[in-house]
Amino acid sequence: MSHSEEEIYRHTKTLMVELFEIEEDKISMQSNLYEDLDIDSIDAVDLMVELKNLTGVKIEQEAFREVKTMEDVVRTVHGIMNTPVVATA
Repeated sequence: MSHSEEEIYRHTKTLMVELFEIEEDKISMQSNLYEDLDIDSIDAVDLMVELKNLTGVKIEQEAFREVKTMEDVVRTVHGIMNTPVVATA
């Protein structure tokens, strides 16, 4: 199932508010997860677990290693969701 970047952003923003009690108006695409939103490494893992529910795919820590902003999260998740799955024999 494919989602637009806007849908992923809205879903992720809702997760941030619910999981980490961040005020919605503090979250934008430019928000730095660690500096602006005070997300730590444990929170980042929790976020990856929740995003798995959206994508249906386990998000590897490697994919999130370079993620710094909400925009990075959205683009990473969008990329994962829109990568064709190759069947192996």
